[in-house]
Formats: sequence, C-alpha cells, structure tokens
Amino acid sequence: MEALAFIEQIPPFDQLPPEDLEMVRQAMQRVEYEAGALILKQGGAPSAYLNIVRSGSVELRANGRVRHVLEAGEMFGFPSMLSQEPPLTDAVAAEPCVIYRIPESLFRILLERPPFAQYFLRGLSERLRSAAAAEQSLNAQGLGMPSKYLVVHEPIFVAPDATVQEAARVMAKANVGSVLVADEPPGILTDRDLRNRVLAAGRGPETPVREVMSRPLIAIDPDTPVHGAMMRMLEERIHHLALVEEGKIVGLISSTDLLRFQSQNPIFLQRQLNALHDPKELARYSSEVNSVVETLYRGGLATPQIGRIVSTLNDTLIARLLQQGEAALGAAPTPYAWIVFGSEGRCEQMVLTDQDNALVYAEPSEAADAYFHALAEFVVQRLIQAGFPPCPGGYMATNWCKPLDEWLALFSDWIDRPEPQALVEAGIFFDFRPVYGELSLEPLEQRMMSAQRNGIFLAYLAQAANAFAPPLGFLNRLRSEGGYIDLKKGGVAPVVGMARALALAAGSRERSTMERLTAAVQGGTLSGEGADNLSGAFQFFLHIRLRAQLDAIRAGQKPDNRIRLKDLTSREQRLLKDAFVMVREMQEAVADQLRGGGLR
Repeated sequence: MEALAFIEQIPPFDQLPPEDLEMVRQAMQRVEYEAGALILKQGGAPSAYLNIVRSGSVELRANGRVRHVLEAGEMFGFPSMLSQEPPLTDAVAAEPCVIYRIPESLFRILLERPPFAQYFLRGLSERLRSAAAAEQSLNAQGLGMPSKYLVVHEPIFVAPDATVQEAARVMAKANVGSVLVADEPPGILTDRDLRNRVLAAGRGPETPVREVMSRPLIAIDPDTPVHGAMMRMLEERIHHLALVEEGKIVGLISSTDLLRFQSQNPIFLQRQLNALHDPKELARYSSEVNSVVETLYRGGLATPQIGRIVSTLNDTLIARLLQQGEAALGAAPTPYAWIVFGSEGRCEQMVLTDQDNALVYAEPSEAADAYFHALAEFVVQRLIQAGFPPCPGGYMATNWCKPLDEWLALFSDWIDRPEPQALVEAGIFFDFRPVYGELSLEPLEQRMMSAQRNGIFLAYLAQAANAFAPPLGFLNRLRSEGGYIDLKKGGVAPVVGMARALALAAGSRERSTMERLTAAVQGGTLSGEGADNLSGAFQFFLHIRLRAQLDAIRAGQKPDNRIRLKDLTSREQRLLKDAFVMVREMQEAVADQLRGGGLR
C-alpha cells in the first residue's frame, strides 16, 4: 500500500480511477540497484518497463555525458518502450536507488485512458505550458469568452447622406452611443464624433454623416476572445470594434461593454491616463496596474498577453507625461523619440520594475541639449512618482539623452568592438522600442541590423547570454539560496539573451522574446523544436514568477524575481528542473552555433 500511495500522487497516475490503480498495485515490481548499476543501455534492447524512481537518483547519459538526473517521482524508459527502438541514453544508478517498474503490457492498457496517454505523448514545452494553463484555465465566463457574447443588440445603420440630426434621433430612439454608416468601406458615428466634429466645430444639424463619421472601422472576428478585443482597443486607442463574419458586420462592441464586463479593466485605466492632469494622481498608478494584472491573471490570461497589455498602459502614461512636459517647457526645438528597453521594450513587463528609458533627438544644439535634458528630468521624476524606481545602473533618459548621430556612433562601436561593457549595453539597448515622438528611428534600426553581418559580435553576444546560468548543482539538482531561486537570472534572462542573439543572426527586427524565437526559426538560426522548448520554458518561468509576485503584493511585500521552492508543487519542481536543464543545453548549442565568427 505504501508503494501505491506514492504512485497515485504522481502525474498522470493521479488521473487514474481506483480500478486502474488496483491493476498498477498488482503488476508493479520493486527493484533495488547499487550505485553505478546500468539499468538501460544506450543503443541496447528497447525498455520493457516504465521505470519510476522511488528513492535515490538515476543519471541519463548520452555518449558518457550526463544529460539528466532523475530523482524520486520521475520516470524513464517510456520513450524507448513507445517507439520500440533502442534507448537514446544509458540509465545508470547514481547512488543506491529503488525503482518501481510497470510492465509494458499494463502500460499499453493504461495508454487507452486519454489523460494518461496525453502525458506521455507530449513534449516538455507542452507540459510546461499545460502546467500554467491548468491553473488559469479560460472558461466561458472569463476573458476567453468569445466577443460575440458581449453584443447587446443588432447593428444599427444609417445612410452616409443622412444628416447628423437624423442619426442623432436614431441613436436616441435605440438608446445607443453609436451607429454604423452604410458606406463603402463602412464607417461609424459616435457620441464623441457629434460632440467634437459637429457641436464643437460649429457645424449645423444638416451636416451629412459622411463628413463627420470615423473611418476606417476596425473589425475583428466574432469568436475573438474578450481579451483579444480588449488588446485591440488598447493598441488602436479606439472605443468601438465591429464584429465581421463572412464579410458582413454582425455586431458592434464598445469599450463600455468591456467595462461592464469587468470592473478592473485596463481600458478604464487607459482612459484615466489620457485625462491625467494632477501629478498627485500618479501615486495610484502602481496599485491600479497591480489590480489590473491580478484581474487578468485570475481571468486566465497568459503572461505574454498580460505583458502586452501592461506595456500599452505604460506607453499611455509615458505619452501623457511627455505631453505635460512639452506643455511646461514649450515646443521641442527639434523632433525626438522617447524609447524604452529591457522588459518594457520587449512588452514583457507586468508588475512595475526599474525604469529603462532613453531619449533620442534629431539635431544637436545648446538649446536642444538643455531642452531635452529638462524634459527627461521631468518625465523620469514623474515616473518615480508613479511607482517606477530609478534604474540602479543609471539606464534612464536623464543619463542617456543624445542626438541621433551619437546614438548611431554608439551602436556602431558596440557592434564593431564587442568588449564586455559594450555587450552589456548592446544587450540592453538592442531591445529598444519607440513610445512617443515624431523622430524616425529607421537609421538606428538599420545600424542595429548591421550586426547580422558581424559574426564575431553575434558569437560574443551569445556568450554574454551564457553569463546567466540556470541554478543547477551536482547531479542537476535545483540549487537555491536560502530556499529561493532567482527566476530572472536563472531562467528568464538566459532565454531572452539567446532569443536576442538568434533573432539578430536571422536579420529580424522583432523585440518580444516569443516573436524573436519564431523569427529565428523562420530565419534558419533555430530549430522548431528548440524554439518550442524555449518558448514553453519562458512562459512557465513568467507564470510562476508572476504568481509569486502577486502573492507578495497581496501580503504587502515588495515583489521581486525570486520564488520559494517549497511553494511549488512537486510536479512544478520537476518541471522547473527539466526546464533549467533544457535551457542550459540550449545555451551550449547556441554558443557553439554562433562561435567562430559565424553561423555553422
């Protein structure tokens, strides 16, 4: 019974009904091995058992090199048994161990149970993603609900030649805040249009709708999840979306519909930011963003999507602060662009972290230097008020405020002379993303993309990414400090660094880590399997880190990048170790691929 009590807690055995567990109890064998004993031989006979480590540890060795170390609750032998091919690794007892064995005949019976089969037939990336998804499953009442269920009435149309008075009467009769305009392409007339383009502009009631309607009408599929509609409104900074099916408008949803759907809604916060006047209101921003993140997380949204939404809100705040700065200091003497980098540049920031920003302006002059340094000081100080701490390394616009030519020279110097500090700064600034301003940064983009032709720089950039090592100790055991693991240093940063180097090598301008991995596959610098595994690990790291950060915020503590191992389930700990081992192997492979000044 002790053996069964142990087995039935291990996925996927925890999904089996009592009658199947009884079959396991009757067929299971207990085998002891001395340290150094060969359990399975690489290239030998296919495994005849599903092996489960009960105590001790087992090393999986390929060509004499340790690839994985399995501990209590972990399994081996099933890939060979499923394929009926020789094992790809030796399985060697690293110390005296006890193994529970389940014969192939029973294993194949259990594979007829879908939950059991799915566990063994999917790869690491899928298991990592499902671990997060299981906790945050989207349901029909959450952010995964199709947008069509928010529609409260059939779409109402007016002709483009109708007067605004006639349109207003239609809106009043139907008690709606907007009507669609049956033009080609279709348009929309809203309460806002009537206020701003008719009344405020001094136009009369006979004004044709065609002259004041909004176009183009942004459309989505009716089955787009609510969170997708929310993201589209945030990014386009609009208040209405048409639902189009087979070329026909079947409904219209508004930001008000989304606000009714959810109280802690990022669209509501974006509205507040656009209307921000009093600097004292900034003190609420951090807590309001945390509330939005909590709502999105509990609603089942994946961490990459949460990061995009939070970055959109942060962009809105920065734009509003720069507008206020321009109002206080006067018009800018030359075009400029405010840029962000780090997690904010990659649209991967969730809870607020240190500032990472800079300012680029077109033409140098004494007046421009003075103006933009004052503008940078204005915005950076207000971001501090909003809950963005100063960057400990000083990577803020107050220190990094330069004309475009100086930025171009910096980028060239980093690429041409990849010394340690140059690699650090390239790794920071090559994530840049413009947030506000009229200055085109295409010359800076092109200079950055010239790195694709510099194999030595790419090799050093990949090596720099390896400075962040997964926390694995002897026999690949998780290594913690006081029971905590820094997920940024051990997991997130290595994946970010590899994705950056591989995307640059592929000639991609993408910024987000997930999109960079996809671009690397398309550009031939990364295999599809490698990208899938790194993507799954990255999302798993972000998920368990955000969960820990939200727990800290609820407890009144300052969130950081650490997780406490004992707060993870045994399954999560095994997945975390598997993810770290995979990341370390990918670091070695990527560094080797880019080593020697070019791709091989």
